[in-house]
Amino acid sequence: MVDLKKAPFCLNEEGIQWVEDTIASMSLNEKIGQLFVLMRKSLEPEDIKNTLDAYHQGGLRWQGGDRNLVYNQNKTYQEHSKIPLLIACNCDNGTDTVISDGTYVATPAAAGAGQTEETSYHMGLITGREATSVGCNWAFNPVVDIYMNWRNTIVNTRSFGSDPDEVIKHAKAYIRGVHESNMACCCKHFPGDGVEERDQHLVLGVNDLSVEEWDNSFRRVYQAMIDDGLESIMVGHIALPEMSRKLRPGIKDEEIMPATLSPELLTDLLRGEMGFNGLIITDASHMGGIACMEKREIAVPKAIASGCDMFLFSNDAEEDFNYMKAGIENGMISPERLDDALHRILGLKAKLKLYQPEMCVPDPEKKEQYIGCREHKELVAKAADQCVTLVKDTRHNLPVDPEIQKHARLVYIQSTPNSRVYKGDPVKQVIIEELERAGFCVDAAPNFYDLEVENGPSAENMMRMMDFGSMEEFSAKYDVVFLFVNVRGYAQENCPRIRLSCSHSSEMPWYAAEVPTIGISLNYTTHLFDLPQVHTFVNAYGCNRESIRAAIEKVCGRSQFKGVAEETVFCGKWDTRL
Repeated sequence: MVDLKKAPFCLNEEGIQWVEDTIASMSLNEKIGQLFVLMRKSLEPEDIKNTLDAYHQGGLRWQGGDRNLVYNQNKTYQEHSKIPLLIACNCDNGTDTVISDGTYVATPAAAGAGQTEETSYHMGLITGREATSVGCNWAFNPVVDIYMNWRNTIVNTRSFGSDPDEVIKHAKAYIRGVHESNMACCCKHFPGDGVEERDQHLVLGVNDLSVEEWDNSFRRVYQAMIDDGLESIMVGHIALPEMSRKLRPGIKDEEIMPATLSPELLTDLLRGEMGFNGLIITDASHMGGIACMEKREIAVPKAIASGCDMFLFSNDAEEDFNYMKAGIENGMISPERLDDALHRILGLKAKLKLYQPEMCVPDPEKKEQYIGCREHKELVAKAADQCVTLVKDTRHNLPVDPEIQKHARLVYIQSTPNSRVYKGDPVKQVIIEELERAGFCVDAAPNFYDLEVENGPSAENMMRMMDFGSMEEFSAKYDVVFLFVNVRGYAQENCPRIRLSCSHSSEMPWYAAEVPTIGISLNYTTHLFDLPQVHTFVNAYGCNRESIRAAIEKVCGRSQFKGVAEETVFCGKWDTRL
């Protein structure tokens, strides 16, 4: 059972009394509701009130919109909730995913490339300030996955790196920054992603390390966080087969479950051996890594019975609520397990002093003070300067002098648009503006998506993209080619990679042997696997203007490259180093 006087709760008598009094006053349905973190379905106050009255949810996780919309949403939820809510947010890179006008700071991959943990600390600092200013109080961060498999695109930019000690250093710095505000942190995704290449959003994740390998990597990371007072851990839909076999001798392959449904990994290992006293929450429950492993009516209560304290999201709130209630009534969730989970949930709320109105709903002026303030913008520019990384320059193409090499061809490779409302990628225009700012005369190459928008669907668009033209004319016209890559993917395919806008496209670097070509990635760090023939390559890590500007300034020799690349950027191939 939880000890609320010990870390990470460290409650005094007032806080403990509030927890006990609150639990004692709750009906069974209210207790069940506390186990759920639900997603916002409506912004209408009446709809919010009805949802809270029906399901009594313990937490909320969904933002979207500008600072005022999100603030008002969170304020409305708190005002209509009998018990204050944990309001969570994903802040992997800053607060741009929380509020549309929030601050993008840097990816963990960028921070890991820096020579100090300063960027990681600033990521946490800005996250805490801006997110709490709109009413969030729980960061589903930092990601402490270890980037062991270069093909894993889910972890690629979300990990601080492949060295457990570096992950520990940067995660602690991030948490230190967040804790300067009244906000809790949640490390994820236990027992650890980054070993395989598949995405637990789509399939069961499998961390296939041996027990010894896991102990020397992921266990070290999580133990360091626990010993440092971490408040909560998000459990991934990731199996750890060798550890399950050790803890449950004779377990059959078909009995090995993701950690979210695995009592040996949660109760025996995380709670028992590792001594975690904080709150455990599942990852999103609609993900493939859990959805296909058990019937829903079993999986919902089994997650709590196995050791999770909160259940993230519902396919159907009423159905999942009833599944959880049935699990309590049939004994799958024991009274002791329910009571323990409630004490941890309310204990975290008490640690944040959410029972005090001024701690629950922030002063509306706070968001104007922090969001997008000058200090934060300066820290973003500093992060870009410290983290942009020169991966290789084997043909000595750098620096590029726009006074001499003025005529630049821009090739922009982007993710495939997935909506008919696509009207062009605004990042491309930012790149053009920044190249022109640096002194280049820019000629942007077409791409098939834009031609289809501009000209309408036509076979001529494909023919134009396949027209390479004369090499001699190309090399006479252009002094340098900038090949920017802004490819990303999430929960749609397991390993997003470079995909040209059409087949046989002139976007491919057919010009690299004759015209100095500078490749710059604005997202993933491992594009050399698909572009080994590009002999000068930079990882800028972000598609924000500050990262783009910093990369161009460094390519032109006006600023030094300060980031350091890991071995993973070469993808285990000899030709990527050429």
